[in-house]
Parts: sequence; structure tokens; C-alpha cells
Amino acid sequence: MKDKQTLLTEISQLTTNIKANYPELYRSLDENPMTLTTSKEPNADKLAMQEYLESLKQLLKHHIDTQKKTL
Repeated sequence: MKDKQTLLTEISQLTTNIKANYPELYRSLDENPMTLTTSKEPNADKLAMQEYLESLKQLLKHHIDTQKKTL
């Protein structure tokens, strides 16, 4: 599993990419993409961040695939 700093960096880069290149998708995010809960259990935090990163990647992939089909 990646360390927290690496995960936060990837999340930040991905949300910046979404905001800059897919504003329609960025507006539809249900939560503030930079807000993540913290826990006293460090592995739980890393797991939550990893899951959040993966969900963002899937959301972006689905959006791009959907856009290709409509063109």
C-alpha cells in the first residue's frame, strides 16, 4: 500500500486534473474532494484515501468513456 503522502499527492493531482479539464465532472462531485476523514488507526486512513483515489479514477474513466460514446 502507498504511504499517506503519496496518496494525498495523487488525489490532489487527480482532482486538479478533473477541475481543469472536466469542470462538469468536478461540479458533480458530492463532496469536497480535499476533505478526508481521519482516524486514530493509520491504516484505516490510508485505506480510506486509497479507496477515495480509486473511486475518483473510476469516476473519471467512466466520464471519459461516456463522452467518447456521445461523440
